[in-house]
Amino acid sequence: MQQLTNIDTIFKKKLFRIPDYQRGYAWQLRQLTDFWEDINTLEEGKNHYTGVLSLEEAPKTEWATWEEDSWIIENKGYNPFFVVDGQQRLTTCIILIQAILEEALELPQNIHQNKEDYEICDAKLSEIRKDFIFIQRSNSILRSYIFGYEKDNPSYEFLKTKIFGEASSSNQYQETLYTQNLENAKKFFRDNLRVFNENDRHQKLATIYKKVTQNLLFNEYVIQNDVDVFVAFETMNNRGKKLSDLELLKNRLIYLTTLYREDDKEKDELRKRINNSWKDVYYQLGKNKFNPLNDDDFLKAHWIMYFKYSRKAGDDYIHFLLDEQFSPKKVLKQVPVTLDIQDAKEIRDVSDDDLVDDESTHNGEQKTTTQSVLPIQAVSDYAKSIQESSSQWFKTFNPLLSDCTPEEQKWLDCLNRIGIGYFRPLIMSSFVTHNVTPDQRIELFKAIERFIFVAFRLSQARGNYRSSEFYNASKDLYYGKIDIATIVSSLSERLEYTFNEDGTFKLNVFQDFISNKFKYGSKDGFYGWRGIRYFLYEYEQHLFEQSKNKTQKILWNKFINSEDTVSIEHILPQTPDKQCWIDSFNKYSSVELSALTNTLGNLLALSQPKNSSLQNYCYSEKRADNDTARGYFNGSYSENRVAEKYQEWTSEQIKSRSLELLSFMEMRWNITLGDETTKLKLLNIDFLQARG
Repeated sequence: MQQLTNIDTIFKKKLFRIPDYQRGYAWQLRQLTDFWEDINTLEEGKNHYTGVLSLEEAPKTEWATWEEDSWIIENKGYNPFFVVDGQQRLTTCIILIQAILEEALELPQNIHQNKEDYEICDAKLSEIRKDFIFIQRSNSILRSYIFGYEKDNPSYEFLKTKIFGEASSSNQYQETLYTQNLENAKKFFRDNLRVFNENDRHQKLATIYKKVTQNLLFNEYVIQNDVDVFVAFETMNNRGKKLSDLELLKNRLIYLTTLYREDDKEKDELRKRINNSWKDVYYQLGKNKFNPLNDDDFLKAHWIMYFKYSRKAGDDYIHFLLDEQFSPKKVLKQVPVTLDIQDAKEIRDVSDDDLVDDESTHNGEQKTTTQSVLPIQAVSDYAKSIQESSSQWFKTFNPLLSDCTPEEQKWLDCLNRIGIGYFRPLIMSSFVTHNVTPDQRIELFKAIERFIFVAFRLSQARGNYRSSEFYNASKDLYYGKIDIATIVSSLSERLEYTFNEDGTFKLNVFQDFISNKFKYGSKDGFYGWRGIRYFLYEYEQHLFEQSKNKTQKILWNKFINSEDTVSIEHILPQTPDKQCWIDSFNKYSSVELSALTNTLGNLLALSQPKNSSLQNYCYSEKRADNDTARGYFNGSYSENRVAEKYQEWTSEQIKSRSLELLSFMEMRWNITLGDETTKLKLLNIDFLQARG
């Protein structure tokens, strides 16, 4: 049985580098919390099994290019290793050791001391740094970091400057989701170390340091087979935080570079292309720290656009990418090809039948050779495409942070509010496709938004209605087989089933849906309609655009995320027990009163969320500004409109505003809902017409 090894022993005379096929630091709060609890609950004198550490010895051809490290290998006898498995745990240990060092330096008794003289567990800080952080070359500013990333990795400079707190020659680093994880981990440990009582913090720091360096035990393995290391990486990384499909694919592509027969220069260029592509992808996915984007959602969307869409299980895309398109056998298998001499360098993958040019001809001198079923250029083209697409993917989620035109931003913002759903690959394709103009994209965005509202919010279509068609359209647009006008026309045609022959909208499905909302369950009517917040927000935007005031009064994120408060008010309260409401509505039955309360015109978007108890105020109190509540005159544009137009609030006002909102719906989404009788039935207040 192999002996377990602690960090103290593992780091003796070794340099550790995270290879280019590895992902960055992926641990987040859950993994950090588990690790911290393991440390704190570990009894003194006990050991804790931490996992497997798999290493690959870096060959001289690799480490000889490490300008900052070759001296420590040649002159000091350090052995260089790539970390194949165990990166997350090893990185976490190093970050915690660095946090302990920084906390130790800030202890009151050490402020006026030479920081190198302070000790933890009978070891000076300078010695600890030499063991785990860096060694500085004598009579030189050159430092070799004991643990780190390869230099081209975007986390390389970040780890040195932001985590280790060391000066850098460039001090320039690219922030990604992985660098954010590094920063969050350091903050997590420093925050938890500061919780210790000041009087015994010194001893607590020493205890934690000892546990990390001596009591966390690893199974340490050194992998000898250079090629198998890539396969080992895929199979080993099922512990801790599972690899994303995007991370697995990068490893696979890097592995393929080792299998090609081309010369080393071509293979090196491909490897650089892959690394640069993934570096940009991770930068784009983590660019918005408040809303980092999911790796695999992007990979699947790009697969739909670049290769194909399949109705099979949700993970069909990664099986296609790993088992079919980018499998080692497609690289190793050679097929004969006849090439024009002048075009010999332009070999592309034609394994996808849709991309074969049947009319191609050969001109001039030809030669017969062999090439991989998956040519090296095909992998390079794919990496380039995924790199270019990542910035456009970011745009689809963050239009206001992009270089889109203002009108594009407006409609993309609408789409994100209503829920883009399966249209996101198509929207990404419209940005990636270079011959699509901003005006064409705007027409596409408008058509998609109308389709979503009419088909899904009104007609209650299934969530995957026509999904295959528009998934495939994203690919056809990318390869120039279809244009924006054709897609816009298709979006309109697919809504024809929702209209009658006279052009009016078929209300039966939506009417039955809303009617059931009044009769069953919570009986909350239009308030329970999935589209209510988007609809009321669009009405608010409509009033905003008509106003001379150019200040938004409702922010979407707050409008949909108000906790313990209401952002949509029932003007006639759900519990109308005040005398003012009783006097105005006592002639209606409980069923009719519920219908009036929950119909469309009684719902009002508020600029400031309110406590639900404030909804019971009389209309005169709600309308005016007073010491207790913020009145409608000082609220949203929707509130202003109600306050200015209606002096009182009765059933007639509810009817009037309900019809006004339906007229806005007709105008905004270019539909006709019918006459007043039809609309009152939809609103579930047709009893008002019967009473005259």
